[in-house]
Amino acid sequence: MPPRDTPTARQARLGAELRKLRERAGKLAREAAGLLSIDQAKISHIEAGRLGVSEERIRRLASFYQCDDEQLLTELCRIANEHRGQYWWDDYRGILAPGFLDMSELEHHAVELRSLQSVTLPGIGQTREYAWALFSGVTPKLPAEEVGARVEHRFKRASIFDRPAPPRFEAIIHEAALRMRFGGRKVARDQLEYLIEFSHRPTVTVRVIPFTSEDFIEVTQPVLYATGPVPQLDTVQIDSAFGGRFLDAEADLKKYRTLLDIAEHASLEPDESRHLIHHIAREL
Repeated sequence: MPPRDTPTARQARLGAELRKLRERAGKLAREAAGLLSIDQAKISHIEAGRLGVSEERIRRLASFYQCDDEQLLTELCRIANEHRGQYWWDDYRGILAPGFLDMSELEHHAVELRSLQSVTLPGIGQTREYAWALFSGVTPKLPAEEVGARVEHRFKRASIFDRPAPPRFEAIIHEAALRMRFGGRKVARDQLEYLIEFSHRPTVTVRVIPFTSEDFIEVTQPVLYATGPVPQLDTVQIDSAFGGRFLDAEADLKKYRTLLDIAEHASLEPDESRHLIHHIAREL
């Protein structure tokens, strides 16, 4: 099987975790290749997510690396056993850029999500009209078909809250984002009313950092912290006008956990936040 040209973020993460295990064990790539009786280049492809790896080989490598973390190994094997076409976002493969699918994948497999927004509202809590206004403002302009596909994909991401065991989701939103009028007054007002409704979901918490807050929160780009099934699979996603980035180095994870804790401390309680959102909606 030839190497993948564009592995998903989750496939790349499987390879990266296998590389971390090898390096912690002080083993060389050629030693791992010798264990599996394959070419050393294939180990490099596996560790980059460009080649798949079987559950049996994962466990052989783990034994060679003296890793006995069964929870981690179970999750790595789960990733290895996933296949294209298994999830709803695969329908958008070839239609949307891979980063959109990686975002769906990240949210789907997370057990907890924490979001920090300073200018726009969390994608997973947006109305179709609000999302359309955002995507229509992308530079250079997108064709209407592309905007429509992005909007439908974004709306479907909220299906994670319809599962029997939905993830916990905490959205920390700066008041500035609530006062933006993307799409006009009606679109903005409907979005705020939907956000209030969204905040009443059993596993959702919405907090607002008011203009009156005296704490400086160092964030200008949307931040999403996804807690994985095991700590080793925690991931931070940073969004920008030119694409998103996924971070998984422990130093980065720790930095963003601290940032989110600071932002939560500076925010209003959920009931106070809903009251402020309602007040801003009435002003529109």
